[in-house]
Amino acid sequence: MTEKRIDLMKEVFSKAQYSKTINTSFNELGVTSISEDLTNQFTIENFFQLYNELFYDIPPNGEINSHEYLVVTSGEFINFDESNIEIEALRAEISQLRADNLNLQIENLKIQTSGSVSDGVTSKISQLQEELNIAQSNLSSTSNQLSQDIEDLAPDTPEVDTSSQTGIGYF
Repeated sequence: MTEKRIDLMKEVFSKAQYSKTINTSFNELGVTSISEDLTNQFTIENFFQLYNELFYDIPPNGEINSHEYLVVTSGEFINFDESNIEIEALRAEISQLRADNLNLQIENLKIQTSGSVSDGVTSKISQLQEELNIAQSNLSSTSNQLSQDIEDLAPDTPEVDTSSQTGIGYF
C-alpha cells in the first residue's frame, strides 16, 4: 500500500481577531432578543387587517373557523343574549306605547266628534277601537312568546318582565 502524505493547516486567531471573524451569537437556534419579539408580536391591528383580507375566504357556517363561530364566541363574550332580551323587551314596550297612543287618539276623536257626527261614524270608530285592541292583544302574546323563546335559548340570563310595562308616564 502506498503512503500518502496529508498536510494539515491550522489557522489561529488572536482574541480580537476571533470575535471579528467568528459569529458567536446563537441566531441559528432561533433565539430572538426581546426587541425582536416585540416587533414580531401579533397585534389587534394585524388581526383585523388579516381578517379583512380573508373575509370572503372564511366559510359562513361551521363549528370552528367560520363567521358563525366568530359571532357565537364573540356573542358569549359580550353577553349578546342578554342584549337581545333587553331589545325585545324594549320593542314590546314601544309597541305598547304605540297602541296606547292610538287608543288616546281614538278617545280624543270620540270626544271631538261626540254629538256632531252620525251613528255610522261612531260605530266605525268603535269598530276601529276593537280591531286595535285585538291587534294589541295579538302583539302582546307574540311578544311574550318571543321573550319565552329567547329565555329558553339563554337560560342563564336574568328574566325581563315586560307585562307590567304599559308605557304610561314615559313621555
